[in-house]
Amino acid sequence: MASTAPAAANKAELLAIADAVAKEKLIPREIVIDAMEDAIQRAAKARYGAENDIRAKIDTTTGDLRLWRVVEVVEQVEDYFKQVSLEGGEKLQPGAAIGDFIVDPLPNIEFGRIAAQASKQVIFQKVRDAERERQYEEFKDRAGEIITGVVKRVEFGHVVVDLGRAEGVIRRDAQIPREVVRVGDRIRSLILKVVRETRGPQIFLSRAHPDFMKKLFAQEVPEIYDGIITIMAAARDPGSRAKIGVISRDGSIDPVGACVGMKGSRVQAVVQEMQGEKIDIIPWSSDIATFVVNALQPANVSRVVIDEEEERIEVVVPDDQLSLAIGRRGQNVRLASQLTGKAIDILTEADASEKRQKEFVERSELFQNELDVDETLAQLLVAEGFTSLEEVAYVEVSEISDIEGFDGELGAELQNRATEALERREEANRELRRSLGVEDAIATMPHLNEAMLVTLGKAGIKTLDDLADLATDELIQKRRVEPRRKTVPTNEPKGGILTEYNLSEEQGNEIIMAARAHWFEEEDAVAEPSQ
Repeated sequence: MASTAPAAANKAELLAIADAVAKEKLIPREIVIDAMEDAIQRAAKARYGAENDIRAKIDTTTGDLRLWRVVEVVEQVEDYFKQVSLEGGEKLQPGAAIGDFIVDPLPNIEFGRIAAQASKQVIFQKVRDAERERQYEEFKDRAGEIITGVVKRVEFGHVVVDLGRAEGVIRRDAQIPREVVRVGDRIRSLILKVVRETRGPQIFLSRAHPDFMKKLFAQEVPEIYDGIITIMAAARDPGSRAKIGVISRDGSIDPVGACVGMKGSRVQAVVQEMQGEKIDIIPWSSDIATFVVNALQPANVSRVVIDEEEERIEVVVPDDQLSLAIGRRGQNVRLASQLTGKAIDILTEADASEKRQKEFVERSELFQNELDVDETLAQLLVAEGFTSLEEVAYVEVSEISDIEGFDGELGAELQNRATEALERREEANRELRRSLGVEDAIATMPHLNEAMLVTLGKAGIKTLDDLADLATDELIQKRRVEPRRKTVPTNEPKGGILTEYNLSEEQGNEIIMAARAHWFEEEDAVAEPSQ
């Protein structure tokens, strides 16, 4: 591209160069012309003085080059490079007046070696900037598309892909594990995101993202492309196994069969592109229990217990299905958890029975101790589904009296005892809270009980300002619990201070805002005297 220097270029050559560069770089011809004009202006300033206001213009039709200096007519000249007196202005342009800007034509310059090199650099930089902007504009709205490119090079484990008019990169964590790619290979990938940076747009690609699998199915299954079948959820262990949940908008079309294809032709095309990754195609259901059962295929499930508050699901399987349900290294249950968006605990029949027995004993002992009743009556309450003192105290009395062997008088008495037990518990927590130094003002905040205040006190939250300084997440953020584990992973956040009480985000916000209310009252009190 040495010919881009205007050193010996005549009129026709200037326009020919502009056309060639614009065509090669896929940028408007006007941008190249503008770059040339800028280069000529800089060279002229180097010749006549950088302090001058020098302009250059190339006629886009004839290639004629005009070079001139702009000066302002003033009464008293302060800048001799950009200003001229009225007398001097009249010499340049008869009839000039104060305030006029006069065009002073300059002779075209001859480019020396240094000037030509500098001009070349200016043109290269402008063309490069325009090319980068064109690349960004072309790809910025294409995130989520599949694109085919050629592997250009592999650097530090990252694969650089030639996309024709730009380059993309597949980072190591976005590649399919153990996939071998070589320079020159054609490769398909998902455009993950496009980021504008000073060195040009960065196009990040992925072959490991679940959306890559979704897009591949859309290419292979016409019913997905047409919107008749929808992939509602997808989860991947790249290079090993994947699960997708599909649903059909047309009752006459089997979504699973359509995705599998004749003799598995459609799914096999996707499997081959994903380096042999095994794919489970599962019918999606709006009923979470049904969907969990489907997601744990090929294992058989005996029953599902959903804990709405903890956002987790307990699945009971026959003893001989446990290893199949969990999968090698927990893969099957992990993918099922990602697919459903719920934490899943897998229990055998024996584990479930033992757990139920333990809970039954614990709840029976709670009612025996707190309600001062015998073992038989306590067990009857548990058998009828009562799990806490709050349930006994606040349900309709008829729900207790309707238990076989109970009557209205006994129901009312049990509710009174449950209420008294809760009051005793609240009073004990109040004393503990005060001993921890938690001020009474916090007790007036909405949604907080004495047990929560004790937990706050143990966490060092003892004043309204302490509470007001917290973010909502710090107060009530949910813990992320791994499937089949009762504990929070050591590398995960431990949740908010009051996580165990299952407060909603809205309630958390109300607590924080109520604690901050006194700040605004104090500001108003300070502002009033100055008004």
